[in-house]
Amino acid sequence: MPKTGLDALLRPKDSFLVLIDHQPYQFANLHSHEPTMIVNNVIGLAKTAKVFNVPTILTTVTEERGGYIIKGLQDVFPDQKPIDRTFINTWEDPKVTDIVKKSGRKQLVLAALWTEICLAMPAIQALAEGYDVFIVTDASGGVSLEAHDMAVRRMVAAGAVPITWLAVLGEWQRDWAREKTAAAVAGVTLEHGGASGVALAWELQLLANHAKAGA
Repeated sequence: MPKTGLDALLRPKDSFLVLIDHQPYQFANLHSHEPTMIVNNVIGLAKTAKVFNVPTILTTVTEERGGYIIKGLQDVFPDQKPIDRTFINTWEDPKVTDIVKKSGRKQLVLAALWTEICLAMPAIQALAEGYDVFIVTDASGGVSLEAHDMAVRRMVAAGAVPITWLAVLGEWQRDWAREKTAAAVAGVTLEHGGASGVALAWELQLLANHAKAGA
């Protein structure tokens, strides 16, 4: 995987997003982050993937006991039934890997609960299979801050690239002159970008006021 230069950045045409186990059972013991932040970030990430037509897999583990994927995430892809697994390691389940392999895309973007198990396992295995693995750290979380931190360190040592969801958005957009996606990206930022969304809303209001004044 290139570590520098343009080829080291994410590209929508080469990316594949897999969102793993954002379910009630996992949220119940999430202590590395404030849970509402993970909810916000993973939904923002999913919406961003949809804007750029990046193929996305939703997957759960033992859904009957662990619960359905969170509603806000399912609502982004209402027609997609999450792939339910018994494998703790998503990358051992051909129901998931066959879809990714068939796409031919090599930039694998992952987010999961928990970081130390459900993110680390597939990331480490996929790296060995030649994928460029990007781990979205603020759309993932562990049972403790230490668990999350140690898992990220472990994956980085194996070759994974840590990234945050807004950074994914920025790399996929790359140029604000790409008007086809710019408006939708702005919408996602307004909804899920926190202070960045507040600042953007202010900027848009200023532009609107200037336009009225010039009319």
